[in-house]
Amino acid sequence: MQTEIYIDGNRYSEHSFSYENDFETLIKDNSNTLFGKNSIYLDLKNKVDTKALGGTIPDGFLFDFSDVDNPEFYLVEVELNKHSFYNHIFPQITKFFAFFRIPDSRNALVEKLFTYIQSNKDIEKEFINYLGDKEIYRSIKDIVDNSQNILLIIDEMKPELDEIMETYTDTWDKMVKISILKKYSSENNGKNILAISPPFQEINFLESNLKDSDKDSEKYTEAYHLESVEKNTIEIYESIKQFVRTLDSNIIINSQKYYISFKGNKNFAFILLKRKKIHLVVMLPHELAEQRIKVNLLKKLAPSVQKFYNGPCVSITIDNKDGLNEVYEAIQESYKAQGKK
Repeated sequence: MQTEIYIDGNRYSEHSFSYENDFETLIKDNSNTLFGKNSIYLDLKNKVDTKALGGTIPDGFLFDFSDVDNPEFYLVEVELNKHSFYNHIFPQITKFFAFFRIPDSRNALVEKLFTYIQSNKDIEKEFINYLGDKEIYRSIKDIVDNSQNILLIIDEMKPELDEIMETYTDTWDKMVKISILKKYSSENNGKNILAISPPFQEINFLESNLKDSDKDSEKYTEAYHLESVEKNTIEIYESIKQFVRTLDSNIIINSQKYYISFKGNKNFAFILLKRKKIHLVVMLPHELAEQRIKVNLLKKLAPSVQKFYNGPCVSITIDNKDGLNEVYEAIQESYKAQGKK
């Protein structure tokens, strides 16, 4: 259904895209507006061999540096609602899943991205701005290895998407983020309005739901979260879980769609697993957490994020076993403050 927007006496009519290329150009030209000022969007469709990505090439590659300590990487696929889901959209997205799980494919793409960045001094400066003195190649490889994100941008929601995510929980539901982008134009002043839902900066938070569900616990198991996670990271997770059990054998290990939480009276810690690292959110004020955390990376969360987790909290990034003792102390403090029955 077409909609219109009225602002200051001007009518903005919804624009219908006849060609996917026009929709792609709109996104490329407005990438910093749509994805945030701390993002880098690369359009390399003519520069990447299809073999590196399972026989298909995404419409864009997106690096999100809004959390500079934990950047995210996205394969971006742009589609029009009028395209057939099962004949066009489904096979395009499905081929990307294999890419993320094949190290040689990821390495080949990292080589292509690095070569392109080196050849474009303006883009190279952008990466240096975020990475500082870190080596660009190794940083890109780490970001790509630790991110399994596919961003599907479409002009209208397709009903098949809900069904397919319900069916393929280990791929579509886990890896694909969906944004609906619309363009509205005014004949009176020649201006355009772009509307994207949900906002990219909130796409993970809006899709998550902290109201725990027994149904989700059955569907999104620990095995679901540990799939494709490297052995060392799994061992770290198991060590943390064993420690939590020593606090109280009745603590619930609560596996939900986007996280695994530890729950006593309340959720007092949240585990978000990446391929090579763990992000642990503990319910502690930053001032208290920084007295405990000296080895691992401690991240002060924005007020909006703390509101999302229902109270003062911080994020601890764990990529090795060296600083587990301080992690245990932080978890114990959080349990005493929030989760103790």
